[in-house]
Amino acid sequence: MPQRFMSDWLGPFGHPMFRKPREWAEKLRPQAEEGPERELPSILEEAVMKAQQALFKKQNSEDGYWSVELRADTTIGSDTLMLLNFLGQGRSPNVRKYANFILTAQNADGGWPIYRNGPSDLSATVKAYWALKFAGHAPEEPSLRRARECIFRLGGIHRVNTYSKFYMAIWGIYDWRGVPSIPPEIMLFPHWFYFNIYQLSSWTRAIVVPLSIIWSERPKLDCPPHARLDELFPDTRRYVPLRDVMPPHGVVSWTNFFLLWDSSLKQMEGRGGHWIRAWALRLAEDWILERLRDSDGLGAIYPGIVNTIMAMKCLGYPDTDPRLKRQIGHLFKLEIDRGDCLEIQPCVSPVWDTAIAVIALAESGFDRRHPALVSAARWLLKREIRRAGDWRVTNSAGPIGGWAFEFNNSFYPDIDDTAMVMLALRHVDLDENDASAREKACLRGLHWLLSMQSREGGWAAFDKDNTKFVFTKIPFADHNAVIDPPTADVTGRVLEFLGYVGYDESYAAVRAAVDFLLREQEADGSWYGRWCVNYIYGTWQVLRGLSAIGYDMRAPAVQKAADWLESVQLQNGGWGETCATYDDPSRKGKGPATPSQTAWALMGLLAAGRADSEAVERGVDHLLGTQKADGTWDETEFTGTGFPKVFYLEYTLYRDYFPLLALGHYCGELYKLKPSAPPK
Repeated sequence: MPQRFMSDWLGPFGHPMFRKPREWAEKLRPQAEEGPERELPSILEEAVMKAQQALFKKQNSEDGYWSVELRADTTIGSDTLMLLNFLGQGRSPNVRKYANFILTAQNADGGWPIYRNGPSDLSATVKAYWALKFAGHAPEEPSLRRARECIFRLGGIHRVNTYSKFYMAIWGIYDWRGVPSIPPEIMLFPHWFYFNIYQLSSWTRAIVVPLSIIWSERPKLDCPPHARLDELFPDTRRYVPLRDVMPPHGVVSWTNFFLLWDSSLKQMEGRGGHWIRAWALRLAEDWILERLRDSDGLGAIYPGIVNTIMAMKCLGYPDTDPRLKRQIGHLFKLEIDRGDCLEIQPCVSPVWDTAIAVIALAESGFDRRHPALVSAARWLLKREIRRAGDWRVTNSAGPIGGWAFEFNNSFYPDIDDTAMVMLALRHVDLDENDASAREKACLRGLHWLLSMQSREGGWAAFDKDNTKFVFTKIPFADHNAVIDPPTADVTGRVLEFLGYVGYDESYAAVRAAVDFLLREQEADGSWYGRWCVNYIYGTWQVLRGLSAIGYDMRAPAVQKAADWLESVQLQNGGWGETCATYDDPSRKGKGPATPSQTAWALMGLLAAGRADSEAVERGVDHLLGTQKADGTWDETEFTGTGFPKVFYLEYTLYRDYFPLLALGHYCGELYKLKPSAPPK
């Protein structure tokens, strides 16, 4: 029909990469579910309806999205206390409230963890100690005394991470000679050069470009006497050479190469032409300012926003500058006020939460014409990104499209969110105008996804072929995520969407992705999960993706993965895994049961064709037995991942919508799943 004909011209035409199944657009519309003619047991029906109603109540009734707290450890609260003092707000009443929250998270050994119930971490502990001193706590207090002992036990202040040293150097506590170099001249390297900022991950760019300005300007702030850290230094030295704190490395190694460069850069500092530094600074400033447009701060993430605020102050922006004021406003919108305590979120996740909530409701039998789902779909369509972002540098031929994680982050759509949004949109029964808008948006999103496939066959999060492992050896790369290579979990998500709109292994993109996944499978059958904790998540997502494209789920690779999931099921019927698996893979599949990880394991087994297995039955019983009266579940562990080994997340809706999705999938496999009555 004419409308379809015109929509097909909205994307690339004739390129083999963009060949699509003939009926792909029709598959975006909700399909009638078919299943065995069996009534749903009352205990399952009640559990599903309670979970649906609980999730429905958390929706923003005006705009249709879901956005709840996204929590992290105390490091960002500690950094906020430092920033308040940087901005001259050290006497703000919020200082005490941030300090109260930090104190509530202290471990028994005196340190602070980077995930709940985890071991004490050196950098997190030093940051918390410093923040509490900024807030007026004395070093003689028991909490700080125990923290100090823990710091020495963990290796001492010289072994904190790069960004901790950066912040301490700003205040004159640490010598800049011990801080990894991030000169603004990195902005001068052209895109074709082997090293340029676009060979770093998108989040690393948002962190280090502002830091390069701070490195150049090196503000000289006088740390208040009560906040100094002299007692943490073992002697009079206020730095140690980077070589002394780097991981073990050989004489001939990339680590040594970059250490030599770091030393050379420090020796050259202040000796080059002033015009070169001025040019580099202007490029860095312009790069930041451009990316503040249509964005809730640089990268819409906490470290990018904080570093931008400090960089703007270093460049002389007055407090009255509207651009600086907006960044400060974006930062403090992330606060969570708990009365006597204040937390701060690393970012917000409305697009992600809304998409998964829609999928969970729809796949559990919720009325797909219900106004709640229709308003959510319309909100998601409005969030589509219609401008080129950083991804265009390494994907110059790619069409514009996709969705980001946050409310506004137009330079950084991501592949995982884009696939998840389109998976959600196909579940909602829309009127003709909205359905047409959905088809056009998904056509653009589909073309963008296909264009972002890496040479290795998989998909990364934000960029294409961002895989130069050598850059992980740069001294400032100790946040452990300096590149953005393709991963099994994101690739599985993309395959899931492609499969649901008609793709199979007859398409080159799908064949390459399957080959990538088979290469990435661990010896025990599991897959690594980059963006959630960890092997349970990765294994579920790969199995769901393979099932969607019609892969033979009796294949040895699939059944080996299912066997692994069954082998790590806990005695109580649930599944659990902790963030410690990123440091020690031998602990994979070990940890207290959580509702989100139990749901992932169940859906992995269901995708592998084991709906009638004892393991699935026990897992479903565990979810039913741990559901609370209000339809929700409790989750005590962090199951989200920011930077493996460094930064983890607590998505506070994971505990609710993933169990609902798993129960809905289970009911759809074994029973006649009837649409539930709309909640009141």
